Amino acid sequence: MKQHTSADTFDGLKGTVVTIGTFDGVHLGHRKIIDRLLASAQSNDLESVVLTFFPHPRMVLQKDTGIKLINSIDERIALLEASGLDHLIIHPFTKVFSRLTAEEFVKDILVDQLKARKVIIGYDHRFGRNRNANIEDLKAFGTQYDFEVEEISKQDVDDVAVSSTKIRKALNEGDLTKANEYLGYPFMLNGIVSRGKGLGKKFNYPTANLKIEETYKLIPAKGVYVARASINGQEVYGMMSIGTNPTVGGSDLTIETFFFDFDADLYDQHLQIELLTRIRDEKKFNSVDELIAAMQADERFSRDFIQKIDA
Repeated sequence: MKQHTSADTFDGLKGTVVTIGTFDGVHLGHRKIIDRLLASAQSNDLESVVLTFFPHPRMVLQKDTGIKLINSIDERIALLEASGLDHLIIHPFTKVFSRLTAEEFVKDILVDQLKARKVIIGYDHRFGRNRNANIEDLKAFGTQYDFEVEEISKQDVDDVAVSSTKIRKALNEGDLTKANEYLGYPFMLNGIVSRGKGLGKKFNYPTANLKIEETYKLIPAKGVYVARASINGQEVYGMMSIGTNPTVGGSDLTIETFFFDFDADLYDQHLQIELLTRIRDEKKFNSVDELIAAMQADERFSRDFIQKIDA
């Protein structure tokens, strides 16, 4: 897959099949569109292109700094690359770009830059300044500029019944099972292991404290989760706590993972940790002894869960 930092740098030599969207989560619904894109490109001897945007339009147009995304941009790139695309264009979303009229976007970006011969798009897609153009407008432009428009019907979208909004809601509510089902893969967190307060070590549960740089990355509901990571080529399971450590008077949100049967210095390493299932809510216990007993119960649950996965 070739990655392009804007539509202006695209250098495809032949015509393309293009789909457009934010693709946050690269979930099952997105992959249905991408599969259709790949099949169409192959059957027509064209190149497949996903045109996506960063930052998220809401961050730019609404100054919505509170919006949280399922994927960091690096996670989104990795997931889209794994789908088998020819080209991924991450076009900078700016106020200037948002002011392009629908026809300017079609002619300047899709036709002149991307050499689109076909555009595959959802029935409810809107584009252009103030998002005032719809699928029927795109079809009219297709006739004018000689490209085909293939519509993903409402029925096709509803058959999958997946949306990024639903996944964000499930994660915020701690329904990891539903979120992972919609995603089609385990929700992940990426970050650098940093030094914490060392409390876990005192309780015989030394943890890797994950520092996530992307402030827009969605962090799931507080609680304890079964987790998995690949560390130096080794698949390692553990349990992750997301919360403020209220039993010991904590206030800052931390993401801490105790890895089972694993002992190595992880400080300053980058880790990608997958969340497999949620065990329980965060709770303030009456004593440290109660907290340790709960952690021991969490470990038993986790090991039983992992054993069933590996069975």
